[in-house]
Amino acid sequence: MPKMSTTRRLFATNDALVPFVLRLTLAIVMFPHGAQKVFGWFGGQGFSATIQTFEQYLHIPAVFTVLAIAAEFLGPLGLLFGLLTRVAAFGIAVDMIVAAYMNHVKNGFFMNWTGKQAGEGFEFHVLVIGIAVALMIAGAGRWSVDRAIARKENRPL
Repeated sequence: MPKMSTTRRLFATNDALVPFVLRLTLAIVMFPHGAQKVFGWFGGQGFSATIQTFEQYLHIPAVFTVLAIAAEFLGPLGLLFGLLTRVAAFGIAVDMIVAAYMNHVKNGFFMNWTGKQAGEGFEFHVLVIGIAVALMIAGAGRWSVDRAIARKENRPL
């Protein structure tokens, strides 16, 4: 069997409906988080204030904050269109792993449904990471730019 090019592996997907549902779900869940950090929508602080907060209180250098913001804002846009789905899902997964480790593991597994915990647990992060990993494995699925690129790449010259 001939070796598949990196481009083909990156965009490879099938016409399955499940990855489409997963990428739309993840895009809908993650976009508001990115929009909070970029535009200050949904009660967020906006770009500059987010960078300042991450530096001052979390001791995260600005370059890593910008990467997190990109994962949370650009990642969902990529997922929405099914463009660079594996890259977008990877960025979101890494972002959630770091967030869970730095801020949520200490509060236990469960979200703070009753208001009795010191903060939120990491169960949300597990769900997001699981969806992201599924998309890294399966690709974008139906109705995606990745699928269109993959089909074009698979045509003989």
